[in-house]
Amino acid sequence: MTRIAVLGSTNMDLVAYVTAAPRRGETVTGLAFRTVPGGKGANQAVAAARAGGDVAMIGAVGTDEFGPRLRTSLDSSGVDTDLLRTTEGPSGTAHIVVDAQGGNAIVVIPGANASVTHLGPGDEAAIAAAEALLLQLELPMATVVEGASAARRHGVRTVLTPSPVQPLPPELLAATDLLVANEYEATTLTGAADAKAAVRALLDLVPAAVVTLGARGSMYAARGGEPLAVAAPEVTAVDTTGAGDTFVGALAVALGEGRTTPDALAWASAAAALSVQRPGAATSMPYRAEIDAESARDDGAGR
Repeated sequence: MTRIAVLGSTNMDLVAYVTAAPRRGETVTGLAFRTVPGGKGANQAVAAARAGGDVAMIGAVGTDEFGPRLRTSLDSSGVDTDLLRTTEGPSGTAHIVVDAQGGNAIVVIPGANASVTHLGPGDEAAIAAAEALLLQLELPMATVVEGASAARRHGVRTVLTPSPVQPLPPELLAATDLLVANEYEATTLTGAADAKAAVRALLDLVPAAVVTLGARGSMYAARGGEPLAVAAPEVTAVDTTGAGDTFVGALAVALGEGRTTPDALAWASAAAALSVQRPGAATSMPYRAEIDAESARDDGAGR
Protein backbone atom coordinates (compact mmCIF):
# COMPACT_ATOMS: atom_id res chain seq x y z
CA MET A 1 0.00 0.00 0.00
CA THR A 2 1.39 3.40 -0.99
CA ARG A 3 2.09 5.62 2.03
CA ILE A 4 1.14 9.24 1.41
CA ALA A 5 1.35 12.32 3.62
CA VAL A 6 -0.80 15.34 2.84
CA LEU A 7 0.12 18.77 4.20
CA GLY A 8 -2.80 20.99 3.37
CA SER A 9 -6.12 22.65 4.00
CA THR A 10 -9.36 21.34 5.43
CA ASN A 11 -12.47 23.42 4.61
CA MET A 12 -16.21 23.14 4.77
CA ASP A 13 -17.53 23.80 1.26
CA LEU A 14 -20.68 25.94 1.17
CA VAL A 15 -22.02 25.13 -2.27
CA ALA A 16 -24.77 26.98 -4.17
CA TYR A 17 -26.05 25.38 -7.37
CA VAL A 18 -27.37 27.78 -10.04
CA THR A 19 -28.38 27.70 -13.67
CA ALA A 20 -25.85 30.44 -14.47
CA ALA A 21 -23.40 32.16 -12.12
CA PRO A 22 -24.32 35.74 -11.25
CA ARG A 23 -22.41 38.57 -12.88
CA ARG A 24 -21.08 41.44 -10.80
CA GLY A 25 -24.00 43.25 -9.16
CA GLU A 26 -26.50 40.58 -10.20
CA THR A 27 -28.68 38.45 -7.91
CA VAL A 28 -29.90 35.06 -9.12
CA THR A 29 -32.15 32.40 -7.62
CA GLY A 30 -30.30 29.21 -6.80
CA LEU A 31 -31.37 25.63 -7.39
CA ALA A 32 -29.94 24.01 -4.24
CA PHE A 33 -27.49 24.49 -1.37
CA ARG A 34 -25.21 21.97 0.35
CA THR A 35 -22.49 21.99 2.98
CA VAL A 36 -19.83 19.48 1.94
CA PRO A 37 -16.46 18.65 3.57
CA GLY A 38 -13.61 19.83 1.34
CA GLY A 39 -10.40 21.83 1.18
CA LYS A 40 -7.72 20.98 -1.33
CA GLY A 41 -5.58 19.15 1.22
CA ALA A 42 -8.44 17.12 2.66
CA ASN A 43 -9.79 16.42 -0.82
CA GLN A 44 -6.46 14.99 -1.96
CA ALA A 45 -6.20 12.95 1.24
CA VAL A 46 -9.66 11.45 0.75
CA ALA A 47 -9.01 10.80 -2.94
CA ALA A 48 -5.75 9.00 -2.21
CA ALA A 49 -7.23 6.97 0.64
CA ARG A 50 -10.24 5.87 -1.39
CA ALA A 51 -7.91 4.98 -4.26
CA GLY A 52 -6.06 2.58 -1.97
CA GLY A 53 -3.37 4.70 -0.31
CA ASP A 54 -2.30 4.70 3.34
CA VAL A 55 -2.79 8.41 4.02
CA ALA A 56 -1.89 10.76 6.88
CA MET A 57 -3.39 14.27 6.98
CA ILE A 58 -1.41 17.20 8.41
CA GLY A 59 -3.38 20.42 8.92
CA ALA A 60 -5.97 22.01 11.20
CA VAL A 61 -9.67 22.40 11.85
CA GLY A 62 -11.41 24.91 14.11
CA THR A 63 -13.49 24.68 17.27
CA ASP A 64 -16.70 25.64 15.44
CA GLU A 65 -19.45 23.22 14.43
CA PHE A 66 -17.62 22.38 11.19
CA GLY A 67 -14.46 21.08 12.88
CA PRO A 68 -15.77 17.71 14.15
CA ARG A 69 -17.61 17.09 10.89
CA LEU A 70 -14.47 17.73 8.85
CA ARG A 71 -12.45 15.35 11.02
CA THR A 72 -15.15 12.68 10.82
CA SER A 73 -15.27 12.98 7.04
CA LEU A 74 -11.56 12.22 6.81
CA ASP A 75 -11.77 9.40 9.35
CA SER A 76 -14.65 7.76 7.49
CA SER A 77 -12.60 7.63 4.29
CA GLY A 78 -9.73 5.92 6.07
CA VAL A 79 -7.45 8.95 6.46
CA ASP A 80 -5.23 9.05 9.57
CA THR A 81 -6.11 12.30 11.38
CA ASP A 82 -3.74 11.98 14.37
CA LEU A 83 -1.78 14.99 13.07
CA LEU A 84 -4.86 17.09 12.24
CA ARG A 85 -4.78 19.87 14.86
CA THR A 86 -7.77 21.58 16.44
CA THR A 87 -7.18 25.32 16.80
CA GLU A 88 -9.35 27.92 18.52
CA GLY A 89 -11.71 29.73 16.14
CA PRO A 90 -13.51 28.91 12.88
CA SER A 91 -12.59 26.17 10.46
CA GLY A 92 -11.71 27.06 6.90
CA THR A 93 -14.59 27.54 4.49
CA ALA A 94 -14.94 27.62 0.71
CA HIS A 95 -17.87 29.46 -0.84
CA ILE A 96 -18.64 27.81 -4.17
CA VAL A 97 -21.06 28.57 -7.00
CA VAL A 98 -21.67 25.66 -9.40
CA ASP A 99 -23.46 26.31 -12.69
CA ALA A 100 -25.59 23.99 -14.84
CA GLN A 101 -22.55 22.95 -16.90
CA GLY A 102 -20.70 21.80 -13.77
CA GLY A 103 -18.31 24.76 -13.80
CA ASN A 104 -17.48 26.52 -10.56
CA ALA A 105 -16.16 29.70 -8.96
CA ILE A 106 -14.70 29.56 -5.44
CA VAL A 107 -13.83 31.97 -2.61
CA VAL A 108 -11.75 30.40 0.19
CA ILE A 109 -11.66 31.77 3.76
CA PRO A 110 -8.60 30.18 5.47
CA GLY A 111 -9.87 30.03 9.07
CA ALA A 112 -7.94 27.39 11.02
CA ASN A 113 -5.71 26.70 8.02
CA ALA A 114 -3.97 30.03 8.62
CA SER A 115 -2.82 28.75 12.03
CA VAL A 116 -0.61 26.07 10.45
CA THR A 117 2.47 28.28 10.39
CA HIS A 118 5.03 25.51 10.87
CA LEU A 119 5.36 21.74 11.08
CA GLY A 120 4.26 20.41 14.45
CA PRO A 121 5.45 17.46 16.55
CA GLY A 122 5.34 14.28 14.53
CA ASP A 123 4.74 16.01 11.18
CA GLU A 124 8.23 15.56 9.77
CA ALA A 125 8.29 11.93 10.90
CA ALA A 126 5.04 11.30 9.02
CA ILE A 127 6.50 12.94 5.92
CA ALA A 128 9.71 10.92 6.21
CA ALA A 129 7.72 7.67 6.47
CA ALA A 130 5.74 8.41 3.30
CA GLU A 131 6.51 7.64 -0.33
CA ALA A 132 4.92 10.91 -1.46
CA LEU A 133 4.00 14.27 0.07
CA LEU A 134 1.05 16.12 -1.46
CA LEU A 135 1.11 19.91 -1.18
CA GLN A 136 -1.20 22.75 -2.23
CA LEU A 137 -1.21 26.49 -1.50
CA GLU A 138 -4.13 26.95 0.92
CA LEU A 139 -1.76 26.92 3.93
CA PRO A 140 0.79 29.68 4.68
CA MET A 141 3.55 29.53 2.05
CA ALA A 142 6.30 29.22 4.68
CA THR A 143 4.70 25.99 5.93
CA VAL A 144 4.40 24.59 2.41
CA VAL A 145 8.10 25.30 1.84
CA GLU A 146 8.99 23.74 5.19
CA GLY A 147 7.07 20.58 4.29
CA ALA A 148 8.64 20.33 0.85
CA SER A 149 12.11 20.82 2.30
CA ALA A 150 11.47 18.06 4.85
CA ALA A 151 10.37 15.72 2.06
CA ARG A 152 13.51 16.52 0.06
CA ARG A 153 15.74 15.78 3.07
CA HIS A 154 14.15 12.36 3.44
CA GLY A 155 14.03 11.45 -0.25
CA VAL A 156 10.22 11.62 -0.43
CA ARG A 157 8.54 12.49 -3.75
CA THR A 158 6.89 15.92 -3.53
CA VAL A 159 3.76 16.56 -5.61
CA LEU A 160 2.69 20.21 -5.70
CA THR A 161 -0.67 21.61 -6.80
CA PRO A 162 -0.11 25.38 -7.28
CA SER A 163 -3.60 26.44 -6.21
CA PRO A 164 -4.62 29.13 -5.52
CA VAL A 165 -2.08 30.15 -8.14
CA GLN A 166 0.60 32.59 -6.96
CA PRO A 167 4.34 33.17 -7.40
CA LEU A 168 6.30 30.12 -6.25
CA PRO A 169 9.42 30.62 -4.12
CA PRO A 170 12.65 29.17 -5.59
CA GLU A 171 13.13 26.97 -2.52
CA LEU A 172 9.70 25.39 -3.08
CA LEU A 173 10.39 24.74 -6.75
CA ALA A 174 13.78 23.24 -5.87
CA ALA A 175 12.07 20.73 -3.57
CA THR A 176 9.24 19.82 -5.99
CA ASP A 177 9.45 16.60 -8.01
CA LEU A 178 6.10 16.81 -9.83
CA LEU A 179 3.87 19.85 -10.34
CA VAL A 180 0.22 19.21 -11.24
CA ALA A 181 -1.66 22.30 -12.45
CA ASN A 182 -4.83 23.00 -14.35
CA GLU A 183 -4.59 24.92 -17.62
CA TYR A 184 -5.27 28.30 -16.02
CA GLU A 185 -2.66 27.76 -13.32
CA ALA A 186 -0.08 26.50 -15.80
CA THR A 187 -0.48 29.39 -18.23
CA THR A 188 -0.54 31.92 -15.38
CA LEU A 189 2.70 30.57 -13.91
CA THR A 190 4.51 30.44 -17.24
CA GLY A 191 2.89 33.10 -19.41
CA ALA A 192 2.51 30.44 -22.13
CA ALA A 193 -0.30 30.72 -24.66
CA ASP A 194 -1.63 27.16 -24.38
CA ALA A 195 -1.31 23.92 -22.43
CA LYS A 196 1.35 22.33 -24.63
CA ALA A 197 3.58 25.37 -24.40
CA ALA A 198 2.86 25.66 -20.68
CA VAL A 199 3.81 22.10 -19.83
CA ARG A 200 7.14 22.60 -21.60
CA ALA A 201 7.69 25.92 -19.87
CA LEU A 202 7.00 24.36 -16.46
CA LEU A 203 10.08 22.19 -16.97
CA ASP A 204 12.15 25.34 -16.47
CA LEU A 205 10.78 25.30 -12.93
CA VAL A 206 10.44 21.62 -11.96
CA PRO A 207 11.67 18.23 -13.25
CA ALA A 208 8.21 17.00 -14.30
CA ALA A 209 4.75 18.49 -14.72
CA VAL A 210 1.16 17.58 -15.52
CA VAL A 211 -1.37 20.04 -16.92
CA THR A 212 -4.95 18.88 -16.44
CA LEU A 213 -7.39 19.90 -19.18
CA GLY A 214 -10.80 18.85 -17.86
CA ALA A 215 -12.77 16.95 -20.48
CA ARG A 216 -9.75 17.10 -22.78
CA GLY A 217 -7.65 14.94 -20.48
CA SER A 218 -4.14 15.85 -19.36
CA MET A 219 -0.65 16.49 -20.67
CA TYR A 220 2.59 15.31 -19.03
CA ALA A 221 6.18 16.28 -19.63
CA ALA A 222 9.50 15.53 -17.97
CA ARG A 223 12.91 16.95 -18.65
CA GLY A 224 14.60 15.12 -21.50
CA GLY A 225 11.35 13.74 -22.97
CA GLU A 226 8.50 14.71 -25.27
CA PRO A 227 5.10 15.80 -23.89
CA LEU A 228 2.56 13.00 -23.47
CA ALA A 229 -1.17 13.62 -23.97
CA VAL A 230 -3.70 11.38 -22.20
CA ALA A 231 -7.40 11.50 -23.12
CA ALA A 232 -10.15 11.65 -20.50
CA PRO A 233 -13.22 9.40 -20.46
CA GLU A 234 -16.26 10.97 -22.09
CA VAL A 235 -18.80 11.73 -19.35
CA THR A 236 -21.46 14.31 -18.54
CA ALA A 237 -20.22 16.60 -15.76
CA VAL A 238 -22.55 17.47 -12.88
CA ASP A 239 -20.03 19.23 -10.62
CA THR A 240 -16.31 19.65 -11.34
CA THR A 241 -15.47 20.74 -7.77
CA GLY A 242 -12.64 18.55 -6.47
CA ALA A 243 -11.94 16.86 -9.81
CA GLY A 244 -8.35 18.10 -9.89
CA ASP A 245 -7.78 16.92 -6.33
CA THR A 246 -9.26 13.52 -7.18
CA PHE A 247 -6.81 13.31 -10.09
CA VAL A 248 -3.82 14.17 -7.87
CA GLY A 249 -4.74 11.74 -5.11
CA ALA A 250 -5.25 8.85 -7.52
CA LEU A 251 -2.11 9.75 -9.47
CA ALA A 252 0.01 9.69 -6.31
CA VAL A 253 -1.28 6.22 -5.46
CA ALA A 254 -0.72 4.92 -8.98
CA LEU A 255 2.83 6.26 -9.20
CA GLY A 256 3.61 4.88 -5.75
CA GLU A 257 2.51 1.45 -6.95
CA GLY A 258 5.06 1.63 -9.74
CA ARG A 259 2.67 2.02 -12.66
CA THR A 260 4.04 3.53 -15.83
CA THR A 261 3.38 7.23 -16.25
CA PRO A 262 0.83 6.76 -19.09
CA ASP A 263 -1.04 4.11 -17.09
CA ALA A 264 -0.97 6.22 -13.92
CA LEU A 265 -2.30 9.27 -15.77
CA ALA A 266 -5.08 7.25 -17.41
CA TRP A 267 -6.09 5.72 -14.07
CA ALA A 268 -6.13 9.16 -12.42
CA SER A 269 -8.24 10.49 -15.31
CA ALA A 270 -10.74 7.68 -14.75
CA ALA A 271 -10.99 8.67 -11.08
CA ALA A 272 -11.57 12.33 -11.96
CA ALA A 273 -14.19 11.38 -14.57
CA LEU A 274 -16.14 9.50 -11.93
CA SER A 275 -15.96 12.42 -9.50
CA VAL A 276 -17.42 15.02 -11.89
CA GLN A 277 -20.55 12.89 -12.36
CA ARG A 278 -21.47 13.43 -8.68
CA PRO A 279 -22.09 16.58 -6.62
CA GLY A 280 -19.61 17.82 -4.06
CA ALA A 281 -15.86 17.52 -3.59
CA ALA A 282 -14.73 14.84 -1.13
CA THR A 283 -18.18 13.23 -1.20
CA SER A 284 -17.89 12.69 -4.97
CA MET A 285 -14.56 10.86 -4.90
CA PRO A 286 -14.55 7.24 -6.07
CA TYR A 287 -13.21 4.15 -4.36
CA ARG A 288 -10.52 1.94 -5.86
CA ALA A 289 -12.88 -0.71 -7.21
CA GLU A 290 -14.86 1.98 -9.04
CA ILE A 291 -11.70 3.46 -10.56
CA ASP A 292 -10.53 0.02 -11.68
CA ALA A 293 -13.90 -0.68 -13.31
CA GLU A 294 -14.00 2.71 -15.06
CA SER A 295 -10.41 2.32 -16.25
CA ALA A 296 -11.14 -1.16 -17.61
CA ARG A 297 -14.25 0.13 -19.36
CA ASP A 298 -12.29 2.91 -21.01
CA ASP A 299 -9.56 0.49 -22.09
CA GLY A 300 -12.19 -1.81 -23.53
CA ALA A 301 -13.71 1.07 -25.44
CA GLY A 302 -10.34 1.70 -27.05
CA ARG A 303 -9.66 5.05 -25.42
